[in-house]
Amino acid sequence: MPSRCGGKASSARAERRSPRICRLSDYTIKNLLTDVDDAAEQFGLAPDIEARFAREPLDSQKFGLSFQRLSPDTRFPYGHHHHEQEEVYVVVAGSGRVKLDDDVHELREWDAVRVGKDTVRSFEAGPDGLTFLAFGAPKTEAQDAEMIPGWWSD
Repeated sequence: MPSRCGGKASSARAERRSPRICRLSDYTIKNLLTDVDDAAEQFGLAPDIEARFAREPLDSQKFGLSFQRLSPDTRFPYGHHHHEQEEVYVVVAGSGRVKLDDDVHELREWDAVRVGKDTVRSFEAGPDGLTFLAFGAPKTEAQDAEMIPGWWSD
């Protein structure tokens, strides 16, 4: 059944609930593993690191999202911080550690870590590897991040 907005109505009941409201849908659906390229391959970090940056594939207007996976006992070879962007990291599998400036913290599944723009950060996987999602806002250009090679050393 066509809706008053020109598309298909999900149900006649939905039409009755809001007969005067027409909204234009704005969404993107992508699979982070199959629809988003692994940037780690371009930088010679694969196969121990996987990094899929989804901001552009998702047509995001306000924030960035990435999928990151580290093989067991792998450490990012650099630290980084941002000039504008705040980030939240959510561990979805495995465990490991995060270094935030001079502090090192243990991480486990479903831990969420908020990091301010000027704090240098890096990650290290534990024996089972580490998989996390990173959310950043506001949307910035790539030049917002400053990479620091070899920042986390023992």
